[in-house]
Amino acid sequence: MELTIQTINHETEHCVVLGGEIDAYTGPKVKETLMSLIEPGMTLAVDLEAVEYMDSTGIGVFVAVMKASKKAGCPFYVQNMSSRVERLFRITGFYEFIAIRKGEDK
Repeated sequence: MELTIQTINHETEHCVVLGGEIDAYTGPKVKETLMSLIEPGMTLAVDLEAVEYMDSTGIGVFVAVMKASKKAGCPFYVQNMSSRVERLFRITGFYEFIAIRKGEDK
């Protein structure tokens, strides 16, 4: 399985739609993409509905992006988590720390 990344730019928000797998192989590309979109005054939202697999590399990517976005004053959210991703977030306790936005509403 490969990774798909689609970026949708709005006036005040970048939305990144991820699909496929986030692992040691694809994680660096996800991190590079998300880090490049962190801007003060912009919101960064990541849609995870089409993510079929994610390992601890993905958690590490989101921790790094969460820290960088907070430092830059760029609100960061995940939304539309697949059941597998939500389960991983809950098992690791990350669910309690990451900002989760229900639906696609801005």
